[in-house]
Amino acid sequence: MDTVADLRVMLESLAKEDGVFGRGESEDAGSVEEHVYGLVLVAQRAWAPYAIEGSRGPTRPADISDALTAIDREEAATVMTYLSASDLVFPGRLRRDREHAHRAAQRVVKLLGRDSTWWTNIELSGAGHGWNPVSRFSFDGVVAGTGNGFVVALLQVGED
Repeated sequence: MDTVADLRVMLESLAKEDGVFGRGESEDAGSVEEHVYGLVLVAQRAWAPYAIEGSRGPTRPADISDALTAIDREEAATVMTYLSASDLVFPGRLRRDREHAHRAAQRVVKLLGRDSTWWTNIELSGAGHGWNPVSRFSFDGVVAGTGNGFVVALLQVGED
């Protein structure tokens, strides 16, 4: 299987649950911020009925840039697993099998390579999580990376 196809399969697997969105493209498709912004717009269209009336999301990729913090590859796999398997709205509730999500996340990180760079808007800790919003939803978390000529992102949105 070629890298593009493998990335798509892994991201589709990670984004299998409702409210989780994944995307992988060539680095030529734009910056990480543009890539994440595009994914946020997809999520906002798909989840428009659930958004709180009057809530506003980012209006440009620079808004995304302000919310992202650099992380290492290990943390990227951890955040990707969390966003795929856990629920931002109801911490502690599993949305899917954590081991499956972990294997898929590790594969994505490996496909982007040892020199890949990663960002997220979420900080995980034993006490819960904190984040800098990237969407119009009450809860969101994103992890994005670039490497080996690709850009990938995984986003979870939610409302309570």
